[in-house]
Amino acid sequence: MTINITIKPSDKQYQADAGETVLAAALRNGLGLPYSCRGGSCGTCKGKVLEGRVDYGTFQEKWLTEAEKAEGMALFCCAKPLTDLVIECDKVRDLGDIPIRIVPSRVQKLDKVTDDVMIVQLKLPASEHLQFLAGQYLDIMLKGGERRSFSMANAPHDSEFVQLHIRHVPGGSFTDHVFTKMKERDILRIELPLGSFYLREDSDKPIVFVASGTGFAPIKSIIEHAFMKGITRKMVLYWGARRPKDIYMDALAKQWAAEHEHFSYVPVMSEATAEDTWGGRTGFVHQAVMADFSDLSAHQVYACGVPIMVDSAKRDFTGKCRLPEEAFFADSFSTAADNAKKA
Repeated sequence: MTINITIKPSDKQYQADAGETVLAAALRNGLGLPYSCRGGSCGTCKGKVLEGRVDYGTFQEKWLTEAEKAEGMALFCCAKPLTDLVIECDKVRDLGDIPIRIVPSRVQKLDKVTDDVMIVQLKLPASEHLQFLAGQYLDIMLKGGERRSFSMANAPHDSEFVQLHIRHVPGGSFTDHVFTKMKERDILRIELPLGSFYLREDSDKPIVFVASGTGFAPIKSIIEHAFMKGITRKMVLYWGARRPKDIYMDALAKQWAAEHEHFSYVPVMSEATAEDTWGGRTGFVHQAVMADFSDLSAHQVYACGVPIMVDSAKRDFTGKCRLPEEAFFADSFSTAADNAKKA
């Protein structure tokens, strides 16, 4: 049985198979609804069901409350149509020119840049032409059907290798493997490109980038893409970490600021110690943004990192700094326990 789905206000239409989620069917039909985790643990794909009924599926309740369900809201990565649907989604991108594929890759290089961050470079077969939007991610496909998701840190024009920034999560089966057993020339199966975190190039608004930890990876991709495209919108990067040693590409960010007059960089430490002799900004990274921008109404914000930072940034920027909700773009790095971005 096939189910018809209509997206408002664009009136784009597609079909879902029985048991298929609203999001999965859209992606299969080349329509890019907003999404990130695909597991009901980030809220990026939340949208409104205008007509029809869905099975809401399994998700974290904080991302879809009973009150929201009563208003017709659903998480499209989990919701399965029970009838024909009409849904509301303003941000729909035609992905027909960038198909999602599963391809083999070879570990080209492993570079341990801090005690708990490994930069992994993957090489695709020579016959494969890598296409993706700056900021998107890929899934590493493991035995038993498990997946681990990591953002691509290289920009699309720099596609000889796929660069991943992998943080070690003690006890995490995959990251333990990366830090103890993975070696160059190992083969990994990957699915890409995935996600709706990418630069909206149809705007001329200044941009505030907010990263925590390895949330820097997709933001690096977006910034390098913007430089390559000659985009001169005012841009500022706030990169938060515990201690200075955790800002593993500090020199690169400083280089960007020196070379591009429309770009600036603000590192922020939350747990700097006396031995760090840190004289820069301290505290939570999103609060550093608020100290500098009491009014974000004319900006766009791109935030990536741990869920608590992304959630706090969205809440405070939209609630206290007048940022329009549609101008906040985010990718939340959940853990394996959250069934989302698996570290």
